[in-house]
Amino acid sequence: MKAKTREQSLSDSRELDGSYDQLTGNPPSSQSKKTIKQRFLKLLPCCQPSATPSVSQYSIEDDFELSTVCYRPEGLEKLLEQTKFTKKELQILYRGFKNECPSGVVNEETFKLIYSQFFPQGDSSTYAHFLFDAFDTQKNGSVSFEDFVAGLSIILRGSINDRLNWAFNLYDLNKDGCITKEEMTDIMKSIYDMMGKCTYPSMKETAPSEHVENFFQKMDRNKDGVVTIDEFIESCQKDENIMQSMQLFDNVI
Repeated sequence: MKAKTREQSLSDSRELDGSYDQLTGNPPSSQSKKTIKQRFLKLLPCCQPSATPSVSQYSIEDDFELSTVCYRPEGLEKLLEQTKFTKKELQILYRGFKNECPSGVVNEETFKLIYSQFFPQGDSSTYAHFLFDAFDTQKNGSVSFEDFVAGLSIILRGSINDRLNWAFNLYDLNKDGCITKEEMTDIMKSIYDMMGKCTYPSMKETAPSEHVENFFQKMDRNKDGVVTIDEFIESCQKDENIMQSMQLFDNVI
């Protein structure tokens, strides 16, 4: 009886799951899977790994169990309406998401585990926490495929204002509508812990605080010690380097 239920579940989700290559009708090749995973990982801000180590694989028993309690995402048509991705792009993203998150949702600890694979010489846990919180828009302790593609749709296909608002929300840790030096210091330290200590030439211990001072000198227009969303957007729009970095994501997938 369980086997039948699983077959029905697989059949129902096949359109979105992308279990078979849409062009050949065959299971995707290992090279195709690698490319999908690389694309999936590159979509996360500040994550451009040169290699994509695999997360430990689930056993066959675990896989079967997960398939029977699998979280069901919104229908493909609804996701097409809610995001700026095409049907093919959603299938590629879903395949990559399910590859790393077989249950269809990811909690914070799993998210940290996945993220840690790309910065093995640093500690990415704090930055991953901040990033997870930005994707967890429902604040229920998990990121579903809908949460994931909603965020990516903004990062990759949103207007400049949409992207800057998303970035501001990432930096505004307590979600009170402004960025303090303490919040920006926490962000910068988390990035330094994740990759700064492994750079060549290595960054100075004072690098995070120097970045914060530069950030506030540029962004805090009225010098009141906090950066509001209006100050953030206005300053970013006037910065050519920031605008160019926003455009780097336009053709990721």
